[in-house]
Amino acid sequence: MNIKGKIVTLRAVELEDMELLRGMLNDPEMEKAVVGWSFPVSKYSQQKWYESAIGNQKNQRYVIETNEDGAVGIATLYDIDWKNRRATHGIKLANKERRTKGIGTDTIMAIMRYAFDELGLHRLDGSWFDDNIASKGVYTKCGWTVEGVKREYVYKGGEYKDLSIVGILAADYYALIKRNHYWEENSGGGSIK
Repeated sequence: MNIKGKIVTLRAVELEDMELLRGMLNDPEMEKAVVGWSFPVSKYSQQKWYESAIGNQKNQRYVIETNEDGAVGIATLYDIDWKNRRATHGIKLANKERRTKGIGTDTIMAIMRYAFDELGLHRLDGSWFDDNIASKGVYTKCGWTVEGVKREYVYKGGEYKDLSIVGILAADYYALIKRNHYWEENSGGGSIK
């Protein structure tokens, strides 16, 4: 089953997506903006990761596609805790030009709808650096709330950075879509009012 937004489709990761994902992992600009870290990724190590990741029910990864651009990034639901009904969510878009087309907003809205309506999760967690203005803006617009700050938590670029811990409850999501009518036909084609 694919997960549909207004302008994106989230689908399973396929072997032919490895080049896109490896390119994102090896992109130094993206590495600066995201919370995790990685070593340079080879084709071989990417292949091994793919083989081990397929079918993992606690860590789901979805390729983000649009009709216009094809595959443009990845969205995740990982560390899924089925007992407590929560998961951690993240998103990476491969190309800066695509980050202003509403793709991020639509991806987050589609992930939330899937997590809350289909999986029955109660909350989603995430994090961002304060200087990641794009993530901060899109997640705030999508109803996410800063729940705390881990001071000097991540070492990146030669300095320790604070990490904002964020989350959204299913009730927050339902209040948001009631207010902005996001999923209704004439609500602005992917925008949040």
